[in-house]
Amino acid sequence: MITHLKFASIPTRDQARALKFWTEKIGFELHTDQPMGTQRWIELSVRNSNTGIVLWMQEGQEDRVGTFFNGSFACDDVQATYRQLREKGVEFVGPPQKQPWGTFAKFKDPDGNEFLLSSR
Repeated sequence: MITHLKFASIPTRDQARALKFWTEKIGFELHTDQPMGTQRWIELSVRNSNTGIVLWMQEGQEDRVGTFFNGSFACDDVQATYRQLREKGVEFVGPPQKQPWGTFAKFKDPDGNEFLLSSR
């Protein structure tokens, strides 16, 4: 029986730069960093959840770098998280927006991938 999503992959051209961004600016924790072929297998933990993020790109999938991540990172307060991340230098597409279903903001990583930050 499936229990949870173990990880989602974020395509990146520069794993060292991506690792620094996700740990120092976003606050994820390094779980695994080991050689894997010509790349490294870098798995990050999202705080106290079972969700992991992998900074890795499948060969032949280079066109995925700089696109939209099909998922959403949840936080308790989008406005507060937006301010905190902007202070750390995270680039946002625009300010938080309120919708009937909740509040969200879009941010970018150093590769130009866009991510949704939303309230629960």
